[in-house]
Amino acid sequence: IIASVAGVWLVVASARQTAPVFAAARTIVPGQTVTADDLRVVDVALGPAGETYVSPASLEPGVVATRTVLEGELVPQAAVDDADAATTTTVVVRTAGDVSAAVEAGSVVEVWAAQAEEQGEFGTPRILVPSATVVSVNRDDAVVSDEDVSLELVIPRADVAATLAAIADGSSLSVVPVAGEAR
Repeated sequence: IIASVAGVWLVVASARQTAPVFAAARTIVPGQTVTADDLRVVDVALGPAGETYVSPASLEPGVVATRTVLEGELVPQAAVDDADAATTTTVVVRTAGDVSAAVEAGSVVEVWAAQAEEQGEFGTPRILVPSATVVSVNRDDAVVSDEDVSLELVIPRADVAATLAAIADGSSLSVVPVAGEAR
């Protein structure tokens, strides 16, 4: 009986032990440098699983996010890496018209481009970037605007040249939410 009581006591005592880990204070997007302003410390009872989350003791300066971490989510070690290992970068694109209200920071979108042709016509749209993460959306509400929307996007470095070329050649750009993608 004494061994049983001691065993239960140890289980209960270990379950009450908490450890400090980081939760996202705001949505963090891939490629973003993670700073103290982006994080808040929370005490959680994770047991051995606590080592899989970023803690004040394990956060290295200058790390970048490798995936979207939503506001309030505990930050997994796998969601941050050295800046040198980053395979993404950010660009700003201006769309030809408005974008879905569902597009917000953290959303995953496709970027489509229709190349400008003669006399104000455009070619057949094609997918320019199949998977980009939205950093910010700036809707131009001016009366004289054509509802232009500029978006800061995180895109793979491999897609940068084609994206910049589409911007430079006057292609019509559109952003479409990726169906079924969690933010």
